[in-house]
Amino acid sequence: MNTPIYIIEETKLRRNLSLIAEVAAKADIEVILAFKAFALWKTFPIFREYIHSTTASSLSEARLAFEEFKAPAHTYSPAYTEEEFPEIVKCSSYITFNSLSQYERFHQQAQSVSLGLRVNPEYSEVGTLLYNPCAPGTRFGITADKLPEQLPADIEGFHCHCHCESGADVFQRTLVHIEEKFAKWFPQLKWINFGGGHLMTRKDYDVELLIQLMRDFKSRYPWLQVILEPGSAFAWQTGPLVSHVVDLVEDKGIKTAILDVSFTCHMPDCLEMPYMPEVRGAEIVDIEKATEPMTYRLGGNSCLSGDFMGSWTFDHELKMGEEVIFEDMIHYTTVKTCTFNGISHPAIGMLHADSHLEILRRFGYEDYRNRMD
Repeated sequence: MNTPIYIIEETKLRRNLSLIAEVAAKADIEVILAFKAFALWKTFPIFREYIHSTTASSLSEARLAFEEFKAPAHTYSPAYTEEEFPEIVKCSSYITFNSLSQYERFHQQAQSVSLGLRVNPEYSEVGTLLYNPCAPGTRFGITADKLPEQLPADIEGFHCHCHCESGADVFQRTLVHIEEKFAKWFPQLKWINFGGGHLMTRKDYDVELLIQLMRDFKSRYPWLQVILEPGSAFAWQTGPLVSHVVDLVEDKGIKTAILDVSFTCHMPDCLEMPYMPEVRGAEIVDIEKATEPMTYRLGGNSCLSGDFMGSWTFDHELKMGEEVIFEDMIHYTTVKTCTFNGISHPAIGMLHADSHLEILRRFGYEDYRNRMD
């Protein structure tokens, strides 16, 4: 195929879903899909074989849960609005408020659902501030010193998000802080949501530790329903982004292969985190080796000067039209792509277990034009 394309592989997706469903069963918790990392709704029939709910952070995500996943959402937003909140309620089974002022403003309109508050334990091991929800000055959640001793009668849960692609050992340390700060309110609650970032499908993740942590927590607080809502874990290493070399340029001895995809448009986390993605058949090398033979920076096709990363060494000289395949490019990509410069989204395909590649969606001019309406 000559067009760039994200390919989600059904076999790998089902592998992740099976592991997540097994964790949920053994730990006696609920694990739900966070749309902020993955929202390819044409795959939802597969997801519904393994999980029963999803989490939303906007009206559009809540509608996607209700209309396409066929189940009301667990909804949290930093700020609800008067215009959207009534419809969000219709599409939700749980609603979490980010602040006491948001609770006071909206809770009377949401008596048909289970209500919660987002709390901030003031502890997170996320090193990149862009992704740290508990960094000083955060706009997320309520600290323990601001909570009343007696919670409002209609508050049934706490939501606490502290992780980003973290291990079970990080959760173990974080849980200590959560309990120290908030356990005195647990007898007033029915549920607690420990948020996302639990990367349980990563090879080195200690799944047994997570299960034991949850079993121990449930033994201490048996009345609490426990919810985790990872995003990356569901789509982790489930497929690549396939691109092609469209030009080769050189300056000061540095060779750049310009591709028909863009980091800023199609792989934004690479620039935001930042991190170097794995490229099939290539080795990441230090920048001082950028001028060595068969070593290339990879450049996007937008006009942003910094739309490139490097360097990778290949086992051959790259040629025009050659495929360059970025591994593990399903989570936090298809949901974050943009049409900056009018650059089209890559197509989206699913590689089924029988090796049939189904094209789920192609994008073109109308998709760009309609964003400008």
